[in-house]
Amino acid sequence: MAASEQRVVAVIMVGGPTKGTRFRPLSLNVPKPLFPLAGQPMVHHPISACRRIPNLAQIYLVGFYEEREFALYVSSISNELRVPVRYLREDKPHGSAGGLYSFRDYIMEDSPSHIVLLNCDVCSSFPLPDMLEAHKKYGGMGTLLVNKVSAESANQFGELVADPETNELLHYTEKPETFVSDLINCGVYIFTPNIFNAIEDVLKQKKDRANLRRVSSFEALHSATKALPADYVRLDQDILSPLAGKKELYTYQTLDFWEQIKTPGMSLRCSGLYLSQFRHTSPHLLASGDGKRSATIIGDVYIHPSAKVHPTAKIGPNVSISANARIGAGARLIHCIILDDVEIMLLYTQLWGGSQP
Repeated sequence: MAASEQRVVAVIMVGGPTKGTRFRPLSLNVPKPLFPLAGQPMVHHPISACRRIPNLAQIYLVGFYEEREFALYVSSISNELRVPVRYLREDKPHGSAGGLYSFRDYIMEDSPSHIVLLNCDVCSSFPLPDMLEAHKKYGGMGTLLVNKVSAESANQFGELVADPETNELLHYTEKPETFVSDLINCGVYIFTPNIFNAIEDVLKQKKDRANLRRVSSFEALHSATKALPADYVRLDQDILSPLAGKKELYTYQTLDFWEQIKTPGMSLRCSGLYLSQFRHTSPHLLASGDGKRSATIIGDVYIHPSAKVHPTAKIGPNVSISANARIGAGARLIHCIILDDVEIMLLYTQLWGGSQP
């Protein structure tokens, strides 16, 4: 296949309602991937990043949510970006690599030369075109997006060691108890279709071990409660760790922002990061105003076109106002996300007899 004809398929893992419990209460009324950050659903940001990949054929969202919860959004974003987006629902947990493998027939429909795999709860500038070019030069099966963090926080992530000259992944361990490296896995990958062969090899090994295992009644009970199913394959422990140091996996370091979106507090920080990115990528999405005919805008602010903001309000920095919201006279908003249909009126106000707010 000529380089100009090479197709790319993107897969975004969106999880499910039992996976995002740390994001509550924000995920109680809306699926976590659809919670707005900088005026767009969380999953919109990696989808938009995938759209910048040359020869992108298809984007798949894979998760445990009911299909109806994503139907409207998938239809809307497909039309907006003019790229096919499809939601695939897992019937049961297969693990991060097992879930990818279970939909291999869909993913390979367009005969892609490369597969981009992302986690939805990652906030990043997603340098996918540059990462793809680096991946092609490496010539390996996969490339991981990596970032440097403080030594104190590194054990919250997958830590890795890479060759400083070739960027080959030499060692990988998931959330180690002792410090290994300040270089961490960002949850963004590019693979060749050979990733499915690697996953299949792990599945065969697991099946063989299950068939050969002879355990006592006590061990059998313990295995029933602790062991993972034979068709459950983890990308980090089962694929990345064993293949490290075998010239199959390489790293691409981002020097831009990167965060995990695990808690409600992180959603606000990540919304601010995306708003600041809009200055360079989508300045038309940022609001402006001097307090005369429209509200006073300070810093990076997004206001949905259907929202109503009183001219005497002062908004920003780091504020995102969603559809049909109403912001009343004199309101002061800073570092917040206002959801659909929210109405904010008077606060900290003293009223005397006969006064009308």
